[in-house]
Amino acid sequence: MLKAIFAGVAALAVLAALPAQARTDRIKVHGASLEGNLEGNSPDRDVLVFLPPRYDSDPGKRYPVVYFLHGYSVGAEAYDALAKFQEAVDQAAAAGNEVIVVVPDANTKFKGAMYGASVTTGDFERFTAVDLVKHIDASYRTLARRESRGLSGHSMGGLGTLKIAMKYPGVFSSIYAMAPCCVAPTSITAEQLQAAQAVTDEQVATAGGFALATPATLSAWAPDPQNPPHYFASGIKDGAVDPLIIARLQANAPLVMLPQYLPALRSLEAIAINVGDKDFLLRDDTLMHEELNRFGIAHDWEVFDGDHGNRVNARIRSDLLPFFGRHLDK
Repeated sequence: MLKAIFAGVAALAVLAALPAQARTDRIKVHGASLEGNLEGNSPDRDVLVFLPPRYDSDPGKRYPVVYFLHGYSVGAEAYDALAKFQEAVDQAAAAGNEVIVVVPDANTKFKGAMYGASVTTGDFERFTAVDLVKHIDASYRTLARRESRGLSGHSMGGLGTLKIAMKYPGVFSSIYAMAPCCVAPTSITAEQLQAAQAVTDEQVATAGGFALATPATLSAWAPDPQNPPHYFASGIKDGAVDPLIIARLQANAPLVMLPQYLPALRSLEAIAINVGDKDFLLRDDTLMHEELNRFGIAHDWEVFDGDHGNRVNARIRSDLLPFFGRHLDK
């Protein structure tokens, strides 16, 4: 009997000595902001929640939250395969930076909605800043205040980070945009518009990479509820590109938006933007850096050794999570 008791005590001691186990939750979050969208994108979004190792063993502790927005043409699971967020959260916790990381899936009919607000795609801006944050704060032990929330993302997710921070400055206190895409105003040709309108369901099902980027952008920034089946504007008027469509596309570029949202940007605790020296977005992201300087918006800027995607995993560990560790209230 005594031998059994001692064996049980020894087993408990071994368990107590083991490191706390981190946890990854795969949940669904309903987005009222996405209901009724014309593309038929589900308002019930897959979301990955990466919890720090002590989350279950220390039930009295609350944590800051970092939201990470993935890039175009893939979803949250694909980005997790690249970034290995749970390992990054564990590594940060070991360095004293305990944080919850939340990665929502924003994949849509055309492989991404640019985290925009559109009757065609749904309002992914409001979903991220309102529906998602409300659900996470209600479901997990977060520090449910602006000063303890950060927003980040890569590529299309970096674009979403910049725009959502400008439009919802009361939700997030610090932002980190990694190689943000689409920051500069763009134009479009009649040929591109015609090709977008001609995209078939079969092409949608099989296309990869950036093949559907034009219809995705039009769905987000030039919706037209009167133009099925894709519900974005034809963009052609009197045989030429409609100037209104170009204006709508350009109005969604952060470089164009920036002067209108100076109070929001100045209210942020910290802003970081970085891009690889071999990234095709280097020129445009440098322009964003220069415009922030022009208007006196303090920010961290870095051009690192890398291309568009080869440093995502490493920089989440070496830079992104430490950045939020310095700037979010704990």
